[in-house]
Amino acid sequence: MSNGNYEIYFDCGYSRLRAGAFNKVNLSEKFYAKSEFLFDHTYIDTEIQKIITSLEKNTNSFINNINLMIDSPNMLSIGISILKKIDGSKLREEDIQFLVQETKQQITKSYKDYNITHIIINNYKINDINYNYLPEDIDCNYVSLDITFICLPNEIVDYFKSLFNKFEISINKIISSSYAKASNYKINFSSNKDISFVDVGFDKTSIISYIDDNLQSLVILPIGGNHITKDISKILKVDLKQAENLKLNFDNDKYFLNDNNFSIELIKKIIFARTEEILELCAKSIRLNLNTASEFKMVMMGEGSKILDNRHKDKISFSNDIDFLEEFTEDICQSGFNSGMRLNNQEVVIIPKKLRKLRFFEKLFYFFK
Repeated sequence: MSNGNYEIYFDCGYSRLRAGAFNKVNLSEKFYAKSEFLFDHTYIDTEIQKIITSLEKNTNSFINNINLMIDSPNMLSIGISILKKIDGSKLREEDIQFLVQETKQQITKSYKDYNITHIIINNYKINDINYNYLPEDIDCNYVSLDITFICLPNEIVDYFKSLFNKFEISINKIISSSYAKASNYKINFSSNKDISFVDVGFDKTSIISYIDDNLQSLVILPIGGNHITKDISKILKVDLKQAENLKLNFDNDKYFLNDNNFSIELIKKIIFARTEEILELCAKSIRLNLNTASEFKMVMMGEGSKILDNRHKDKISFSNDIDFLEEFTEDICQSGFNSGMRLNNQEVVIIPKKLRKLRFFEKLFYFFK
């Protein structure tokens, strides 16, 4: 049997793998699996195999395709505005489709080493009036679109395609993990007009900012949880694996009972100092991209932020309102599933080439309202 009744979402972070199987007929039936912590990718094949075996056993089906959730320090967010004159006639979906396809072709030509994973229309400006959605039955003199393209390097996409190809598994969709998570979690912060989700990964931090529920920017900083590990390693003169264990257990007194060579307070000082630096860099980036000097809501998430939570907020010197969001495998995979099921009505969905023969404009993409 193939995984025909199940959609598989595989989140491939650098330090941990997670996967979820979602029954497309019975949405309440879900199965999850995750790997051990990965200090490197030496045994990533083995961890992938364990997860595949677990999900195949639970679903009683053979997995031959997945939806891949990944991020990269070299991920790009490209914002473009494009204008078209309509001469007073009715605005049609085909007009919007043409504009998006034209812009997509420009991005593809200019960024040949990148894979477009998400196309988001942030704003429709029709006859000088802004809309969050495409209005129906409207006479239009001109329309302009504000579009964001989220792109991942072909190098990382090809790397994971090659990995899964070893198990004879193909990849259907490629999803930015940090964007999918932020898009999913923001409904829990509906009272916050300006909010930024800070996803701290192994060697990068993604900042996804929203204003009035609209994506404003996605910025990648080349700093992550591994930088804290390196600080501990350098200062305490231990290897990276031991430094990682010290970081993950810094608030667990039992972990240190059998080893008196390390000062818990010194480790906390190292961790909090680097965390404050990451937060300040994020805040500076957010203010620059949102063009604001006022306070805004920040939500920390990701594997790299797990060393902290709301219990330690008072230990961090930082002025902005900040929360630490505890994520579980279920939350992350559900975010991918929601993104894959096109629950975000601002996102343009590109139809895969392998589907049935379609009319010209259907081949380009379609919208969910």
